[in-house]
Order: sequence, then structure tokens, then C-alpha cells
Amino acid sequence: MNLLASSGQLRASFMRWLLVCVPVIVLLGFLSGTLSQSGPDNPWFAELVKPAGYPPPITFAVVWTLLYLMMGTALALVLAARGARGRAAAGAAFAVQFALNLAWSPIFFGAHRMTAALVVILLMLGAAAVTTVLFARVRPLAGALLVPYLLWLVFATYLNFAFLQENPGLDGVQRSGAAARFDI
Repeated sequence: MNLLASSGQLRASFMRWLLVCVPVIVLLGFLSGTLSQSGPDNPWFAELVKPAGYPPPITFAVVWTLLYLMMGTALALVLAARGARGRAAAGAAFAVQFALNLAWSPIFFGAHRMTAALVVILLMLGAAAVTTVLFARVRPLAGALLVPYLLWLVFATYLNFAFLQENPGLDGVQRSGAAARFDI
């Protein structure tokens, strides 16, 4: 009995994981951002002084979509590597860093907690670095696909810190977004 999979079977396994992982990762990322009202239309965020290096708002939607596509592909590569040493640890590390990723937007945009968000993004950066190394051990291409994510997280960490430095009085401040009406 031959226990080795054919190249066709390996490709089919990867395609099945790809068809699950990419949509799930993109959808969860989209939901995290949407439900926390992330972006320039958030009234609290609109009030913030934007730091040097803050790119046009459309940049975030484009970059995060591409990063989520790459993350989903990397995860599919690892999950399709059935029997590979380190696969379970790599998957667990991915789950931790992705949970932190999904938590950041609700903390920053939803709760307006820039300091807490900075702690989360620093943890996320560390967890993503560990994930990248573990993915590269299972499948080098999977690790390489996470390098742009790591680089973006470094930039996002700078932005989070810079927003906090520029707007210390707005850390944790809640805004209703409602207009006030006064009758005279």
C-alpha cells in the first residue's frame, strides 16, 4: 500500500484548503473592521490629528485585502502539508496572531483605546513573527507570504504609537457621533 500522495492529490488538498481559508480570513477581517467602524468615517477617528506618514485612507482597504489573501494562502499551504513536522504548532501560532489581529480594530476604533491597541499590536507583531518562522519551517513559501504582513505590522505599530503621541487626550474618549441640537 502506497502512503504517499500523488502530486495531483496534493494540489487538490491545497485547493480545498485555499477555498476555505482565503474566504474565511478575508470575511473575518472585513467583519472585524466593519463592526468596529474602522476607517475615516468613524467620528472619533475623524477628530484625531493624523501623524506624519499617514497614507490616504483607501490604502488600508487595499493593503489589508491583499494581506488577508496572502495570509489565507499561507495558511492553506501549511494546512495542506499533512504530516509535516511543526504543522500543528504553526497552525496554533497563526490562530493566536489572527485573534490578536481581529481584536485590534474593535479596541482601537470601537473602544477608542489607543494604548490598549498598541499593546495588542505589539503582541500581534511578536506572534506574527513566530508564525512566519513556523510557517517557513513547514513550507518556505508560506513563510515568505507572511513577510509583507510583518512589514505592514511594523508600519501599523508606528501609526498606532504616533496616533497616541499626537492625540493623548483622546485615548479612551467616547463619542456618540450624534449631533447636538439646542433650541434658543
